[in-house]
Amino acid sequence: MLKTLGRHPALLKAVGTSLAGWLRFVRRTNSMVIDPPGAYDRLKPELPVIVAMWHGQHFMMPFTRPDGWPVHVMISRSADGEINAIAAERLGLGLIRASGSQKAHQIAKRGGLRGFIEAMRVLREGGSVALTADVPKGPARVSGPGIVQLARHSGRPIVPFAIATSRSIELNSWDKASINLPFGRAAIAIGDFIHVSSEATDEDMENARLQVEAGLNEVTRRAYQLVGRSDG
Repeated sequence: MLKTLGRHPALLKAVGTSLAGWLRFVRRTNSMVIDPPGAYDRLKPELPVIVAMWHGQHFMMPFTRPDGWPVHVMISRSADGEINAIAAERLGLGLIRASGSQKAHQIAKRGGLRGFIEAMRVLREGGSVALTADVPKGPARVSGPGIVQLARHSGRPIVPFAIATSRSIELNSWDKASINLPFGRAAIAIGDFIHVSSEATDEDMENARLQVEAGLNEVTRRAYQLVGRSDG
């Protein structure tokens, strides 16, 4: 009964709406810096892009979107995903409901193929797509191949993003989730473009996957460093 209650749409909507309100409060009470300066001016001519992020570092990501830039975020169909989707939509993001998997037989169940097709459509129509590079349930901070495949087939560059706050609660979860807190400092770190050729070989694809992984680790380190922390 408790499990059913926990998945009730009204409860999920209430939690998602509350999460959006909390995140707005956190953003308003944290001063923000962007690294490198002028990063968004560099991005603008390359739009649309594929925004890469790590699981567990995603809660404040809606605030990395400049006003007027259409961005759709890929979020799983799970109960946790529903809460995140409600919050993301209230914070101005479009939604793609799908996720990847470590196991091939679960990709269809999680909407992976449909999500891929929807992401391609969004990019063709000029919207950017944001998604976590690591696949749910681990290993954490190991990039999966899906984001690289999307770059290869769409022709759009991947850009690693990270956002950190000086005050947060770090959870002991598989994705090292960070619950951001108010009344501190925040930093957005943006990485270099990662291009994947439509003719990429298996070796090229693996190299690109490793570039995504390294790029995300670097921007995460920079974001935490900018707010005076070393535990990112």
